Amino acid sequence: MSSTISSTPQGFSAFITNLGIRDTTDDFVFIKSSVPCVADGVFTQSLFAGPSVTLSRDNLKDSQAQAIVVISKNANVANGAAGIADAQEVLQLVATETGIAAHNIAIASTGVIGRRYPIEKIRTGLLGLGKKLTDADFHAAARGIMTTDTVPKLVTRQIGNVKLVGIAKGVGMIEPNMATLLTFFFTDAAISANSLRSIFRSTIDKTFNCLSVDTDTSTSDSAVILANGLAGEVSESDFTIALQEVAQELVLKIARDAEGATKVIEVTVDSAINYAQAKKVAKAIVNSPLVKTAVYGADPNWGRVAMAIGKCEDEQEINPELVVISFDNVKVYPNSLTNENLEQLRQIMSKDQVKIHVSLNIGVGEASATVWGCDLSEGYIEINGKYST
Repeated sequence: MSSTISSTPQGFSAFITNLGIRDTTDDFVFIKSSVPCVADGVFTQSLFAGPSVTLSRDNLKDSQAQAIVVISKNANVANGAAGIADAQEVLQLVATETGIAAHNIAIASTGVIGRRYPIEKIRTGLLGLGKKLTDADFHAAARGIMTTDTVPKLVTRQIGNVKLVGIAKGVGMIEPNMATLLTFFFTDAAISANSLRSIFRSTIDKTFNCLSVDTDTSTSDSAVILANGLAGEVSESDFTIALQEVAQELVLKIARDAEGATKVIEVTVDSAINYAQAKKVAKAIVNSPLVKTAVYGADPNWGRVAMAIGKCEDEQEINPELVVISFDNVKVYPNSLTNENLEQLRQIMSKDQVKIHVSLNIGVGEASATVWGCDLSEGYIEINGKYST
């Protein structure tokens, strides 16, 4: 399996441009396949889910799609019937220009909540779309879906003749409760709808659903995969491995680029009764503002990890006397830390990636989970205190 590919998956073309949604950077991305695709999508569970989410949910119910439309810098959320009509119009405009049925197009939006699309600018910008398509440039697409991201996020794999590419955006408002932020995968693999759905959802659960920046679930979270089959069949086990590698690399790119972040935090919890318990405890740690700020300041205050575990009061099987807490290879609990050990812990917490390991040591527990996040710095407040202005 190769970590790079010399060309994109077969059959995909794109139109990427600036429509003037908010600034002069690209804010519209359209990617289509030359043939209909087997497709799947998972979306936010937020009660304030935007029209892009509700429309895409409906359009992907039959496990088919041929294209994806993404508008960045405007989430088109909480705009009532007008926002729904705007999103429907975007789909119809694209359908008219390309000849692809509107119900075979997924749509995603990201950006400020509570503001309508500048629909006149969109109408003008999409004229002649069908004639402006070029071979898909996924690097440009990754840039076009950015909001406060500082770098585009793209990962590729090749499995035999099959190519797979994943792109993502997101640096804040990230506590996925389905998939996450915006992330899209494109492949020329031939795979059944049932297999794709199973593989995709399992992958998302173990990667993007294990990511947290600030505990806030977006109204617009969308993850979609298109498989057009032009390269033929592929081993499902090999495809599963490749998809999970791509997704996990995207997760780490998001954690590194998170708003105000200076370090990635990786938390692994094992010896749990089940995966849900392990993940719950790991998320409690990675989401703790006190753990995050300790990591930011390289403060060897490991007691904050114990505090975070203790917040999981519903997990009555956890016995604090059996729990083991470590940072890298340094056990901090139960232990009598010397000044030398504290200095070693401070050095570990000064790394770009800080790894925390917790063994619950529940008698019959064999389950584990790993989650990712970031530290919390003054930069997060600086960015988000002025986001809509």
